[in-house]
Amino acid sequence: MDAREIHIHNKSGKPDNIVLKETLTEERCAEIERELPSFLRGYFLYLKGNLLPLSRLAYLRDVRFFLSWLVRETDITQADEPRGIKAGELAEVQSVDVNIFLDYCRKYKVEKDGGPATVYHNDNRSLARKRSSVSILFKYLYRDGLVPKNITDGFDPIRLPHAGDKEIKHLEDDEVMVMLDAVSSGEGLTAKEKTYWVKTRLRDRAMLLLFVTYGLRLSELHQLNLSSFHFGRGEFKIFRKRGKEAIMPLSESVQRALTAYIEGERGVAADPDGPDGDALFLSLQGKRMTERQIREMVKKYTSIALGTGRGAGYSPHKLRATTATSLIERGNSIYDVQELLNHDNITTTQLYAAHRKGAKRELIRDLEWDQA
Repeated sequence: MDAREIHIHNKSGKPDNIVLKETLTEERCAEIERELPSFLRGYFLYLKGNLLPLSRLAYLRDVRFFLSWLVRETDITQADEPRGIKAGELAEVQSVDVNIFLDYCRKYKVEKDGGPATVYHNDNRSLARKRSSVSILFKYLYRDGLVPKNITDGFDPIRLPHAGDKEIKHLEDDEVMVMLDAVSSGEGLTAKEKTYWVKTRLRDRAMLLLFVTYGLRLSELHQLNLSSFHFGRGEFKIFRKRGKEAIMPLSESVQRALTAYIEGERGVAADPDGPDGDALFLSLQGKRMTERQIREMVKKYTSIALGTGRGAGYSPHKLRATTATSLIERGNSIYDVQELLNHDNITTTQLYAAHRKGAKRELIRDLEWDQA
């Protein structure tokens, strides 16, 4: 369904653009559910009641892919499409079949008529989510008596790296300054990039400052509106995961950058009365910037700071890591940083403290017992 076909009558307190995004995601979920067997209605309700819309969409896509694989690659079912699979046929699926499916998912090729083949390669994190999706499916089927036994105990484990073993990529403070200088001066941009930069530099600088000051998630910045900001009070509202609201104080530098952008570059949306009329960050076409456009902008300027090619630039999530690491290195409490970044668990924030640069050296320096 196209966003233009939906009229929002919103009394929820959430901005219209967030309600619209949730509605479109729910529509995509409903479209996939119509492609799957009707006896899975209870499973659909379980996902709807226990997962966020985007997670629910991901699980449904995984289940559709698994059932399509059963149709295409096995003789377990006689169906020609996933919707035609019978509950009795799913009862014939064994743990080994699911393990073969997961191994298939590591690397597979999709050929399209008249076009080049596409090779898909999934890492262990992606495989673990697919395993989880299929596990929940078969646990539901067993709980509701649609299959005779719970086969999920036989699924092969998928090893994920321990979070503490993974290097946390972030910008150092001097690299943040290089990035902000690049967006202000245009230094490091190609001639083609500069033709766009002259029209978007105030917008892009405001976005980068919001990312590194508040550690916003990409979705949180993407959905910001003009009405999200109360400049008189020096604050703005963001909508976080699970529908949480948060009021954030405006720093002076961010407020100056936003004012410069709104007064100097933003202009008027292409359709002021449409869903993008209140959007804070507009594309050159006068529409709300997409998450992909924001991601590519961040990669461009972080690649200049890192001295790498554009493809090796950092994602918005790594700017979130930059905020956490910079705050902790300045001696701020990890509990305060947890609150700012909206981490569900303090152990997530502790990962940034563990990577604090030079922390061990500073601790040992404080324990110089024998002073010269």
